[in-house]
Amino acid sequence: MAKAQFHKGQRVYVSPVGTWALIERVIPHWAKGLDEPIRVFYDVGLGREFAADELQAEQPIAGKLNGKEHWRIVRARNKWQASEDCARHPVPGTYPVVVTGDSEWGGWRVPGAEYDLTPEKIEQQARLIASAPKLASVATELIDWARNSGEEIPVGLVQLAHDAQDLLSAVEDDR
Repeated sequence: MAKAQFHKGQRVYVSPVGTWALIERVIPHWAKGLDEPIRVFYDVGLGREFAADELQAEQPIAGKLNGKEHWRIVRARNKWQASEDCARHPVPGTYPVVVTGDSEWGGWRVPGAEYDLTPEKIEQQARLIASAPKLASVATELIDWARNSGEEIPVGLVQLAHDAQDLLSAVEDDR
């Protein structure tokens, strides 16, 4: 007997096609006299029905920003310009890459043309992104402190705590 592994409207990766799609219909195949379908197929609008083993569910982002992650900036070699052609850059011949995992290759990068237009702005963005887990930790501590302080907290700090809560909610919203 088979049970549906996905539901209508769910975003899935369609392996045979190599693209993401939304499930439009769940199609059970019934046999007479059985209480459950013998197979379940899914219509994702790509011209044929797919079995569950051809689809992969979207994985939630592992963990939230908690300040314990170590995001860092590494320098990557600028392959599109020689060092002498970009002497005005903060670190000629390189551009920032924010590494968000344990390996040195994952994370945030910027297109070379965009970096060449405003390297100071991109450097600042890289520092901000690398600091995001620590900033989220500070915001969480501010919210916790405000909740535990009762009515002793100044009005200005109450507004800061509300703003911090709104920002963290926007970051953690999975839509």
